[in-house]
Amino acid sequence: QEGMPQTLSSTSMFTPCGFSPHLHTSKDGEQGGLIFQDGNLTSASLDALIQHLIPTTDYYPEKAYIFTFLLSSRLFIEPHELLSRVCHKCIEQQRLDDPVLDKARIRKFGPKILQLLTEWTETFPYDFQEERMIGHLKDMIHRIAPCDEAYWKKMNQLLQALNQKLATLSHGQEGIVKISTAVSDKLVAFKTKPPSIQREILSVCSDPYTLAQQLTHVELERLSHIGPEEFVQAFVHKDPLDGTKTCFSEQKKTSNLEAYVKWFNRLCYLVATEICMPAKKKQRAQVIEFFIDVARECFNIGNFNSLMAIISGMNMSPVSRLKKTWSKVKTAKFFILEHQMDPTGNFYNYRTALRGAAHRSLTAHSNREKIVIPFFSLLIKDIYFLNEGCANRLPNGHVNFEKFLELAKQVGEFITWKQVECPFEQDPNIIHYLHTAPIFTEDGLYLASYESESPENQTEKDRWKSLRYPLI
Repeated sequence: QEGMPQTLSSTSMFTPCGFSPHLHTSKDGEQGGLIFQDGNLTSASLDALIQHLIPTTDYYPEKAYIFTFLLSSRLFIEPHELLSRVCHKCIEQQRLDDPVLDKARIRKFGPKILQLLTEWTETFPYDFQEERMIGHLKDMIHRIAPCDEAYWKKMNQLLQALNQKLATLSHGQEGIVKISTAVSDKLVAFKTKPPSIQREILSVCSDPYTLAQQLTHVELERLSHIGPEEFVQAFVHKDPLDGTKTCFSEQKKTSNLEAYVKWFNRLCYLVATEICMPAKKKQRAQVIEFFIDVARECFNIGNFNSLMAIISGMNMSPVSRLKKTWSKVKTAKFFILEHQMDPTGNFYNYRTALRGAAHRSLTAHSNREKIVIPFFSLLIKDIYFLNEGCANRLPNGHVNFEKFLELAKQVGEFITWKQVECPFEQDPNIIHYLHTAPIFTEDGLYLASYESESPENQTEKDRWKSLRYPLI
């Protein structure tokens, strides 16, 4: 198959070692409207960038470029419009409108355009939920297929893989939506401490290792639904060069990202609820120690998101005020974990641990060693600051490509991590509990906390009174 670009496995383009931002050129300066500095592409007009994406009989764009441009282009142009322009340019350049096609030429070009479309559908499947996208895709194949029967087969494989991926993703989304609605009904603001609103966690799972592994299941399952483009779409503003039209503003497609943040909050509240619920101090201390062990195991696994949620839950005021309970806890282990997640120095300790886990992941021999689940809110914050800190366009109207290479590096690393298959056996019982156990609202937590250890000062007494007798 002449001229077929070699395919890397879809992860190798993302891993920091495989992600080479150097879009090679022999010299600096301008080349076809692209500006290079130290051999790196730094800026260009949108037209030049689109042209650089388009394969020809003897050119195929670098994998790193394809990912970076497809990720960031949506800040300037909607995906369906981009694909439309790519197709039109291909039709022009390869003279696909001619009554008689140059078969030899198209056989060199065909595999390359198919490869580009395959990469696009694999990496950004959500783009193809739009009919228009599929339309452009089919139109392109119909034009080149007369030159080689194999192109039909390739297109069918591509569409099948895409449909399967979209079906899996939407099935996952429905599951998450179902769980979220089921849970919201159970968010009860308890007016008095209930006898016990649920089986407590220890009756469902008393082994910290097992719980940490099940939490890792939930994290990886939820991460798998987040498309790389959601990180960029979260920041889509109006493009000033675009006059009145906003990109996508009517619907920021970030629902999986938001659902994942909700899961983090739920886990914080679940931990706090489990600690505040037991009537006896000894039982409460036992639950705290259990969660400290779970958190430590999450740290060892590389599941930093669950770790941070557990620590946040323990640090909520209704929990941290339970002095008598905490006096019964061996807190040394807790302080070590807190130290790891200490926000000082822009989370210096955590970032060091994350780098260690990322390195371990790169050299891993097993899926267990590959797991890296970053503290998600911080990842979003980093991407937000990168986005706010640099302009998308330079004063001359060029796209600031240097910024998007950095963005692609951060998002690309995350994509690699979210593709890891969970190596632990799943326990549906525990996972169901994590998603559906009722949790206290903040008021409910305070109430339960005051019932467990009575208010110590006037502020707490007043708060307790207003919670117990809200209508008086």
